[in-house]
Amino acid sequence: MEHETLFPLLCKTADGDKKAFAELYKITSPQLYAVALRLLKRPELADEATQDAYIKIWHNAGNYQRGKGTVLTWMVSIARYRALDLIRYHNVRNEVELNDDAPTGEESPQTIKLGAEQAKLAACLDELDGPQRQAIHLAYINGMSHQEVVTHLASPLGTIKSWIRRGLQSLQRCLSL
Repeated sequence: MEHETLFPLLCKTADGDKKAFAELYKITSPQLYAVALRLLKRPELADEATQDAYIKIWHNAGNYQRGKGTVLTWMVSIARYRALDLIRYHNVRNEVELNDDAPTGEESPQTIKLGAEQAKLAACLDELDGPQRQAIHLAYINGMSHQEVVTHLASPLGTIKSWIRRGLQSLQRCLSL
């Protein structure tokens, strides 16, 4: 169904068809907004990320390559990267910590369990070598791509991938104990 509906709309969007773009937006905006909201946890920022994603989709519709995934997957990745950009933007400026939930004052059993799991994860992370820990933190907590981690740590891509892979294997072993 997606191929029959979204691909023709994206092709028309690439040709500047505003009606096709409006239809594409109508069909896909709930999914893109959900991705942004899940990452950002704030509706106003999710709205901003979604709007920015659609601007990028409008300008880059002609760059979509069918062999690299579905139209929806391509669009969701644009929204996801825009949300991650907003997280980095706000975290760098220390304006808002978007990855943490605000404390509510009361702790539910789920919150207590989550706290214990977070403590165990932190202890396991502390057992990793410094470069492994830093690479995992940059990739999974800060949302950086492997290439951004390469640039940040000034290390070769293969080394970064090895640090992350081995670090995740160590974490898995540690957390299973």
